[in-house]
Amino acid sequence: MMKIAVIDGQGGGIGKVLTAKIRKEFGDNVEILVYGTNSTATALMFKAGANDGATGEHAIVQNMENVDLIVGSLGIVIANAMLGEVTPRIAEAVASSPAPKFLLPLIRGNLSIVGSKPEPLPHLVAETVIQIQKMLKKGEEQCVKPTPI
Repeated sequence: MMKIAVIDGQGGGIGKVLTAKIRKEFGDNVEILVYGTNSTATALMFKAGANDGATGEHAIVQNMENVDLIVGSLGIVIANAMLGEVTPRIAEAVASSPAPKFLLPLIRGNLSIVGSKPEPLPHLVAETVIQIQKMLKKGEEQCVKPTPI
């Protein structure tokens, strides 16, 4: 079963929407692990349908090696993002994880993503779900063994 890490901070609204949509689309076919930079974010993501999760830098750093996919806003790989809640250690752990990352280009502060056009959160979440579906389908195809002749 695919382990999907959803990471968020501040108010947890993005993580809540991602967690709820992933749970709705994939049901119990995926394990959703939520990691908040603060307890408010973690609690909101749990209420949205997470299987498990934790709060804080240490929890995030320790668990990024053990997930199959990481989902969150682009800020989770930028040191000091989310008003300083994303520590350099968090950004490094997420960026260095071997897991694929589906990052939504939602950024506050003095940073622009050239070539990216602003999209509302529901559109970005819908596109994230499509990408997860493709990833799951690709994984299923790789697991299918040819019938011996």
